[in-house]
Amino acid sequence: MQVTRDFSHYVRAAGEGIDHIDLAIEGVHCAGCMAKIERGLSAMPDVTLARVNLTDRRVALEWKQGTLDPGSFIDRLEELGYKAYPFETESAETTEVAESRFLLRCLGVAAFATMNVMMLSIPVWSGNVSDMLPEQRDFFHWLSALIALPAAAYAGQPFFRSAWRALSAKTTNMDVPISIGVILALGMSVVETIHHAEHAYFDAAIMLLTFLLVGRVLDQNMRRRTRAVAGNLAALKAETAAKFVGPDEISQVPVAAIHPGDIVLLRPGERCAVDGTVIDGRSEIDQSLITGETLYVRAAHGTPVYAGSMNISGTVRVRVSAASEATLLAEITRLLDNALAARSRYMRLADRASRLYAPVVHATALLTILGWVVFGASWHDAIVTGVAVLIITCPCALGLAIPTVQTVASGAMFKSGVLLNSGDAIERLAEADHVIFDKTGTLTLPDLEVTNAAAIPADIFELAGRLALSSHHPVAAAVAQAAAAKSPVVGAVEEAGQGVRASVDGVELRLGRPSFCGAEALVDGATRGDPEASIVAFSKGNDKFVLAVRQGLRPDAQAVIAALKERDVGLEILSGDREPAVKAAAHALGIGEWRAGVTPADKIARIEELKRRGTRVLMVGDGMNDAPSLAAAHVSMSPISAAHLSQATADLVFLGRPLAPVVTAIDSARTALRLMRQNLWLAVGYNVLAVPVAISGVVTPLIAAAAMSGSSILVMLNALRARGRAREMV
Repeated sequence: MQVTRDFSHYVRAAGEGIDHIDLAIEGVHCAGCMAKIERGLSAMPDVTLARVNLTDRRVALEWKQGTLDPGSFIDRLEELGYKAYPFETESAETTEVAESRFLLRCLGVAAFATMNVMMLSIPVWSGNVSDMLPEQRDFFHWLSALIALPAAAYAGQPFFRSAWRALSAKTTNMDVPISIGVILALGMSVVETIHHAEHAYFDAAIMLLTFLLVGRVLDQNMRRRTRAVAGNLAALKAETAAKFVGPDEISQVPVAAIHPGDIVLLRPGERCAVDGTVIDGRSEIDQSLITGETLYVRAAHGTPVYAGSMNISGTVRVRVSAASEATLLAEITRLLDNALAARSRYMRLADRASRLYAPVVHATALLTILGWVVFGASWHDAIVTGVAVLIITCPCALGLAIPTVQTVASGAMFKSGVLLNSGDAIERLAEADHVIFDKTGTLTLPDLEVTNAAAIPADIFELAGRLALSSHHPVAAAVAQAAAAKSPVVGAVEEAGQGVRASVDGVELRLGRPSFCGAEALVDGATRGDPEASIVAFSKGNDKFVLAVRQGLRPDAQAVIAALKERDVGLEILSGDREPAVKAAAHALGIGEWRAGVTPADKIARIEELKRRGTRVLMVGDGMNDAPSLAAAHVSMSPISAAHLSQATADLVFLGRPLAPVVTAIDSARTALRLMRQNLWLAVGYNVLAVPVAISGVVTPLIAAAAMSGSSILVMLNALRARGRAREMV
C-alpha cells in the first residue's frame, strides 16, 4: 500500500506565484545550525526564501508555486540531521514545554552527580596523592565513575544527539567538540583508573555538562519569555464571532467565514474577533494589549475596534473592516515574528565565525596532542592537554554572544511598544543622530477631534452630529463621534465634495464646506484662534456655525522632544500640511527647524542632503507618501496606525498613542549595540587568552570546563542587561 503525504493544508500563498510553509525543527541549538539549515534548503531549486527562527525553532520557506512538494523540505532537513514537521501552535508549545522539562531533568542529574563527584575528588586532589594507598585512590576513582558515567550518559543527551545528527549529515556544529571532549575525558579517566593512575577526570566531564546545561536552560528561558509575548498575542485571537445572518438573527461562525462588510454582535465580556467600526450601541473597550492604551475606550457609533480587544460593559454591533489574517492583531503578530527571526550584521558575523570555528577547534586540539608528543611528552599527558584544549576552545560563547542580545532586546522593546521589522534595525537605530518627524498622524494623533465643541449650543451640536452620520467623510465621522450622535437624520443626501443636507420640519440643514453652508464669513475668525484646524460648517436655516476639527498632538510629544534634545539628537519637522498648522506644532514642541508643504521628493532630497554631511537620519512618519522617505533614511519608524505601505517600509513600528516608544527604542538600541560589542569582545578575548594557556598544558580539563562554561554564562548574563535597560525606560 502506497502512503502519500499531503501538507497542502499548511501551505499558504505569500505573493503572486509564491507558496509559503512554516516547519518546526528539532535539534536546532546554535547559530551554526541556523546557517547550515538555511544553506541546505536554499540550495534546493526554486526555493526563494529559507529563514530559521532560532527563538521558536521554526524555519520559514518560500518557493515558486507548483514546483516543489512541501514533503521534500522535510526529507532534506532529515538529510541535514534534523527532524521537522509542519508547524502547529499547540504542538509547538507542547514540544517546547517537554524540551524545557527534559533540559531541567538533565541539569538536575548533572548537578547532583557533580556535587557528589567533587566531594569524592576532594580527598584525591587535596594533599599528596602519592601518599595514599592505591586501594584508597582506586576506590574513590571507581566510586566517581559509578556516579559520573550513567549521569553523563543521561545528562549529555542534548549534546550527544545534536552532535550525532551533525556527524550523520557529514558536518559539524558546536556540540561536536563538546561531546568529543566529554567522551574523551570520561574514557581516559576509566583507562587511568584501570591502570591505577593517580588522577582521573570524571569531575571535569560532569562539571562541564552541568555548566553547559545551566547555559542552555538560561538561553531557552530567555527565548521562551520572548516567545511568550507572541503566545499572549495568539491567545487574544477569538476563533468565532456572532455574525448577523438576518435583521434579528445571529449565528456563531468561525472567523474564517467572516468578511469585510459583515455585521457582528459583541457582547460584554467577549473578546473581539475582527477589526471594524461600531455602528450601534455603547460600551467601554479594553484595547491595552493591542494599542498600548491602559484606559478603557468609550465605544459609540463610529468608534474603531480591533481584534483582541475586550468588550467591558455594553453590547455593540460592529461592521467588519478586516478579519482573520488581515486584522491589526495579525499584523502585530507578523511584525513580532519578523523581530524574533531577524538577524543583524553582528549576528551574521558571529554566524560565520561559529561556522568556521568548530573545525578550527578540532584541528587545534589534534595539533596540540601531536606537538606535545613530538616534544617528548607521553601520549597520556598529550591527550590530557588536547582534551583541555578541546573543551576550553568550544565556541559556545561566540555563538551566543549576539543572538542572546538580539532575542532579549527585541522582546524587551516589544514590551515597551516597539516592534522590529528589519534584521539590522537595532544597529542602525543606535547610530541615528538626527530625527525627522512627519507631523500629521505622527506628532499628532490619527483621530480627529472637534476643538470648539463647547462653544456650540448643545442642541445644534447634537443635530450636526446626527446629520454627520449620513456622510462618509472622516471629518464628518469626527463630528458624529464628538456629538455622540445615535440616529441619522432621515432623508439626508450627500453631495460629493461638498457635504450633506437634509430637511427637518421645513428647515434645511447643511453640513460640509463653509461655501456649501454659506458660512464663509466665519472662517477667518475660527482659523485665527486655531490655525491648525480644518473648518467644517453647519447651517440650520439662516443660523450658521463653524466647527474646528483637527488632530491633537500626541499626549507626550513635548516630553519626548525634550528627551531627544537631552540625548543631543537633531530634530526637524517635514510635513506636507499647511504652513500655519506645521508652524504651530513646531512652536508648541520647541522644534526650531521645520518645513511645510513638502512633497515626498522634497523629503528624500533633505534626507540625502543630511547623508552627504555624514548625518544618520531616523525618519518617523505614517502616511503613504512617507514610504519613499522612510526607505531613504538610515533607519525609520512608523506608528501602528500607519498605512500598510509605510509599515512595510519602516524598520520599526510602535504601538499606542504615546510617542515615548521613539525614545525608548533609541535608548534600548544603543544599549543593545553596546552589549553586542561587549559580548563579541568577551568571546574573542576569552579565546585569545585561553587557547595559549590550554596549549601550554597548565590547564586541566576540570579548569577548562569551568572556564568555557563560565564564558558562555557570562555573555548570556550580560545580554540580560538589555532587558533591564528597556524595562527601566518604560
